[in-house]
Amino acid sequence: MDEYLIDKRMMRRAFSRAAAGYDASAVLQREVCKRMLERLDFIRLKPVRLLDAGSGTGWGGRQLAEKYPDAEVISLDIAIGMLQSARKSAGWWQKLFGGKRQMAVCADVEALPLAPNSVEMVWSNLAMQWCNDLPSTFVELHRVLKPEGLAMFSTLGPDTLKELRHAFRDVDGHNHLNRFADMHDIGDMLVHAGFSEPVMDMEYITLTYDDVKSVLHDLKAIGAHNATKGRGQGLMGKSAFGRLLANYERLRKDGKLPATYEIIYGHAWKPEPRKTSEGADIIRTSFKLK
Repeated sequence: MDEYLIDKRMMRRAFSRAAAGYDASAVLQREVCKRMLERLDFIRLKPVRLLDAGSGTGWGGRQLAEKYPDAEVISLDIAIGMLQSARKSAGWWQKLFGGKRQMAVCADVEALPLAPNSVEMVWSNLAMQWCNDLPSTFVELHRVLKPEGLAMFSTLGPDTLKELRHAFRDVDGHNHLNRFADMHDIGDMLVHAGFSEPVMDMEYITLTYDDVKSVLHDLKAIGAHNATKGRGQGLMGKSAFGRLLANYERLRKDGKLPATYEIIYGHAWKPEPRKTSEGADIIRTSFKLK
């Protein structure tokens, strides 16, 4: 058993339970979403249908609907509670901005219930880190995209919550945080999945807190529980929690405790096919008329 495999049932329950209060604590998710939206200003694409993969409570999807008012937005999330929360907010938004029919789908990003070549854009903000098989996930994104379609996403890198990871180091023998893929490895995955021209970059965003309990509270409030197979099965004991607090306190700087996130951004295009559906090679030629 891979102790870092994510228990999808537990993850689904955690995010559904967190849905009602998610937006109040999702400061990082919203900030990263805004930065991704700014990148779209430099990309010439007018999607007819786009997929918001890991849509959460729908805040990002509503921004996309405003940016592309003629597009159909498919909001997909593994947690039904997130989609229900998004639906409550969607009514007034659609009255305000109009636009095409919006669709909600409860499904896993790793197994998309969409037809091949069915969307012009796949957008995913801070959801890919919850995938157990990231290379296969990119193959799925490639499958549902139309040729010349765009995949744009953000995810978390290995240095995410490095302070909390350090604080947990000698507390017990269990996993307490997910394992995150490296930016360069993700770029390779995109190429192997069939994408062209992948563009990758990263940045660090550090949130600060008054105490460790506030760090843990924010993670719980957005549903980011430890859902790995190697997690402890019971509550943390008083002694272990005391060691966690002491370890984290050593990292206090300027009166605050840091929580660092390594944010990885990526986008890539699905190229035109080089073969027909029957497997024949496509050779492009051009002629000039004199």
